[in-house]
This record gives sequence, structure tokens and C-alpha cells, in this order.
Amino acid sequence: MNLETLTVRQEDSVVFADISAPPMNLLGTELVRDLVSLIQRAEADTALQVLVFASADSDYFISHVDVTRISEYREQAMRLIAEPSLGLLFRYLSESRLVTIAQIEGRVRGAGSEFILACDMCFAAQESAIFSQPELGFGLIPGAGGIQHLTRLMGRARALEVMLSADDYNAELAERYGWINRALPRASLGEFVRTLAHRISGFPAAGRAALKARVNAIALAQADDFRRDSDVFLERARDPETQRRTGLALSRGFQTHAGELALPTLTANLSES
Repeated sequence: MNLETLTVRQEDSVVFADISAPPMNLLGTELVRDLVSLIQRAEADTALQVLVFASADSDYFISHVDVTRISEYREQAMRLIAEPSLGLLFRYLSESRLVTIAQIEGRVRGAGSEFILACDMCFAAQESAIFSQPELGFGLIPGAGGIQHLTRLMGRARALEVMLSADDYNAELAERYGWINRALPRASLGEFVRTLAHRISGFPAAGRAALKARVNAIALAQADDFRRDSDVFLERARDPETQRRTGLALSRGFQTHAGELALPTLTANLSES
């Protein structure tokens, strides 16, 4: 596969895709385009069963959306789902016959968190993985499934803590809260995920698809819930205070590799003029 932001390799019926979108794996137009292409091609190849996502950047898995190109990346989603919605694109991934696993090192925030929540399983490096839904710091809400997934996984109080605090959570706490399956030592993370992926891929495909469908019937929110969250996100993005905070954040290093290493500190100070 000739993809600009994903490095892909295949082992039998398992595909490994490393995200490489410098300088910080922003979820922008190119990455959304390549994710759509990868999903389309993998689903069309009946020999492929499991899709594993990892990152080529040890500091960032997926940082968040590129706030300067919202309309562009939303248009890329239409190639797969006929709607300009990142949330519905991720929901499509949850419903896919493919089993998807996120192998996380570094920061995964905003829509990056919503992407890994859409995957079937998530495993993270104890030493380096950091999780956040920082949207409220800008006056936004999670608009691509975070509200739906986190509330179901964590319960009301913890989901509200995570989203209202807009703070960073390490892998150990993320595991305790139900954000991810497990936090593992970085040295053993890759081999654990690889072994699990191959084990799952060896079971009957029809049974695996039926099992996913039944779990989704219980745990996956309806498409209209994702649409509503997306609509509210866009409404909040047009708010003057949100635009002021976003502009101020950009002037202070938001969406730069170094500037976001301490994003909670940056967002906590956006009330300043």
C-alpha cells in the first residue's frame, strides 16, 4: 500500500500499520485519507483478519485533530461513509469485520483518544502512554465518539472527571478507569500485541464477526448519537470564545511537537488575554 502517513506491513492475516505524520501525528487530511484507504483495502481482502495500529513517534500516537483543517479532513471521511463525520468514520471501524487493536506509546488526545476507543482493543506502554480529552479547555466537546465510549466504559462520574478536567491521564490510571485494556511494560508491549493478533486471526472469521456484532449491539452507541456529538462540536467550534482560545493556543505552541508535551498547562492558561 502506497500511503503517505502510514507504514504498513503484513504478517499472514495480520496487518500492522505504523502512524507516521510528522511533526506530531496530527489527525489531519492526509492521515484521515490514508486511514480510509487502509480500511477499504483491508476489508476488501478476505485473507486479512486483524489490523494493528501503532506509532512511529514515541511521543505521540495521535495527538488530536488539526484544528486548522476541520472541513478538509471531514470531507475525506465521505469516501467511506458518505457523511462528513469523523465520529461516524470511527464508528464504521468499530463495526468492521476486521478486529482492530491499538498499540499505544506516547500521547493520545482528543480525536486520537476517540480513534483508539473505536478500536476493538487498546494496549499501552506503562512508561510513556498518556491519554486526554482536552476539548473543554477550548470550549469544545469531544465530537467523534469520546462521550459515547467513555461514559459506557467508565461510568458517568469517571467519564465526567476525564472530560471536565481536560487533563492528562497516565496508562496505569487509564487502565484502572477502563479507558484501555491493559498497561504493559514498553519492552513487552509489541510482542504481546503481535501474539494476541495472530491468535485472534487464527479463529473462524464468521464466528469472530458474529461475536463482534453481538457485543456492538450491547455496547456501541447508535449512529444518531455520534451525529449529535459531531454537530455540537461544530457548533462550539464557531463560538467566539472557542475561536479566541484556539487562536491564543496556536500562538503559544499548540499543534507543535514541543509545545504540546505539556498541553494541560497550556489549556489551563487560555483564560488570559
